[in-house]
Amino acid sequence: MTTILFTHEACLDHDPGPHHPECPARLAAVLAALEGPDFAALERRTASAASDAEIARVHPMGHIERILGMIPPAGRTMIDPDTALSPGSRDAALRAAGAVVAAVDAVVGGEAANAFCAVRPPGHHAEPLRSMGFCLFNNIAIGAAHARAAHGLRRVAVVDFDVHHGNGTQAFFFDDPDYLYCSTHQWPLYPGTGAPQETGAAGNIVNAVLPPGADGAAFRAVFDAQVIPALDAFAPDFLMVSAGFDAHEDDPLAGLRLATEDYGWATGRLREAAKRHCGGRLVSALEGGYDLKSLGDSAAAHVLALMA
Repeated sequence: MTTILFTHEACLDHDPGPHHPECPARLAAVLAALEGPDFAALERRTASAASDAEIARVHPMGHIERILGMIPPAGRTMIDPDTALSPGSRDAALRAAGAVVAAVDAVVGGEAANAFCAVRPPGHHAEPLRSMGFCLFNNIAIGAAHARAAHGLRRVAVVDFDVHHGNGTQAFFFDDPDYLYCSTHQWPLYPGTGAPQETGAAGNIVNAVLPPGADGAAFRAVFDAQVIPALDAFAPDFLMVSAGFDAHEDDPLAGLRLATEDYGWATGRLREAAKRHCGGRLVSALEGGYDLKSLGDSAAAHVLALMA
C-alpha cells in the first residue's frame, strides 16, 4: 500500500506576520520538497475541515469558540507574544486538524499503509485550554482522540521528535494510561516542560532529553534506549508522530545538531515498531522546522522513509 499526503492550500493563509518564524513559506518549502520523481507514488489528498465535535474531544467548546471568535476580519490578533491570528487562521486551523482526522480514517480503513499531514499551524504546544507556541489546536492529539472515539482503537501512542517539548500533547495524555507520549527534545528549552521526571499517571509519558549541542548520534542513542523500548512495552494499536524538524543543525530556534538523514532513520525505526504492534498503521503531522532548506530536506527524508 501507498503513503498518502494530506494538505490544503488554506494552510498557507494563516499569516502570523512579517519576520515570524512560523511563516507560510514553511509549508511551501515542504510541499516543494515533495515534488519530483522520488514522490511519484505519493498519493495526494485535500484535507477537509475538522468538525467542532472532533476538536472538542481535546479542546472544550468554550475554548474553541473563544479562539475562533478572536480571529480578526483584517490585520492580526495576538493570543500571546508568539501566537497570532489572521483572517485566514480559521480555515487553516480547521484544515490542519481535519487533515490528521482524515489521515487516521484512511489508514485505519486500509486505504494506505501510512500518511503524512503537511499542515500548519502546528499543534503540539496547544493545551486543552490554552493556545500557545505558534499552535492553535492540537492536531496530533485530535487525531489520537479520533482514533479511539471513531475506530475503537484503545491504545494510541504519539512520538514527538520536534526540538521543543510538546507540552500540549503531554497535558492531554498525562492522566490516561491508554495514551503513550514519547518526546525527544532539547532540555532546557521552550516551553520549559518535558523534564525526565514528568512520567504521567501510569508511566505513560517518556521525556528523552538532549542537552544543547547534542548531535545525531546522541539522538539515535536516546531514541533506541528510551523511545523504542517504551513503544514495545506499550504495544500501541495505532502510532502517530509529531514530525518537527527543528532539531536540525541548521535550524535557528534551538541548539541540537541533527542531520537530515537522522530523520529518515528515526522514521524507519518508527515504521518497524508500527509493523510489530499495529499492522504498520502510522500517521504523522508536521510540527516545527524554521530553516526552509533543512525543513524541506528533512520532511522529504521523513516521507521517503514512510514510502519505503
